[in-house]
Amino acid sequence: MVERGRVVGVLMGGLSTEREISLATGQAVIAALRERGWYTIGIDVGRDLPDQLRANRIDVAWVALHGRFGEDGCVQGLLEMLGIPYTGSGVLASALAMDKIATKRHLQALPEITLARDAVVRVGQPLPDILPCVVKPAVGGSTIGIAKCTTADELEAAVAQALALDAQVLVEELILGDEITVAVVDGQAMPVVRILPESGFFDFEAKYTKGLTRYEVPAAIDSHTWERAQSAAVAAYEAIGCSGLARADFMVRNDGEPVFLEINTLPGMTATSLSPMAAGATGVSFPELVEKILHGAHVMSPEQGS
Repeated sequence: MVERGRVVGVLMGGLSTEREISLATGQAVIAALRERGWYTIGIDVGRDLPDQLRANRIDVAWVALHGRFGEDGCVQGLLEMLGIPYTGSGVLASALAMDKIATKRHLQALPEITLARDAVVRVGQPLPDILPCVVKPAVGGSTIGIAKCTTADELEAAVAQALALDAQVLVEELILGDEITVAVVDGQAMPVVRILPESGFFDFEAKYTKGLTRYEVPAAIDSHTWERAQSAAVAAYEAIGCSGLARADFMVRNDGEPVFLEINTLPGMTATSLSPMAAGATGVSFPELVEKILHGAHVMSPEQGS
């Protein structure tokens, strides 16, 4: 447990396309920690991060970054080398969960998890025969570069757009149904949240534009679906090796089976984000959740090895 009097650096901003979202998360986390009485400094992460950490005498890092160079194990590795405890998952789990293709391959043998049929496309390769489908860059978040396709022309255009963001593209069969999400904190599943976008597609605009999406927590869904989703979320969390807070997303098939989409090791953390919504349904306030995550900060000791 992190001791009082420690200087907490909230790492936010960063170098990815999700910079603005990370800044919102970071400011919310700073406000929550200060409300709980912690001495907190915001660190806008750039390539001078080691200098900033030293100059501000940071004792522990609350990682509020999203996307490349923050959610993918890079910053976690730096913090390990500097010996600064940090929140969230470690280097390997962060890197693995950031890659949607690697995540699915890692989880494909687990009986608790159902996966959609998919294909991987690289530059110059033929398009797969999967329609309707969803096209996703292998690495990235906030639904950036993701598109639904119902025709071959749409698939071609979506793959080209996604390949501009990543060297590998995941093409998955389209699952029609409700989108749900399960936050997991320290290995314990939170209540299921159902996501109800007006457009029917939880894209970047629906996710970050006020009023375009309704959220239902606890989700009014079948108990079988609820239990399967929570079980799958915990199974993915454990298999990937996550720590602290992570959030698994699913689409629900017409037979009630939740189909795993991805697991986020650094999900959005403003007071209105999905994970705090779920925690709130159990009576845990946003500041309490942020502080709980802080108390899970960790770093390897030199004697432990890798």
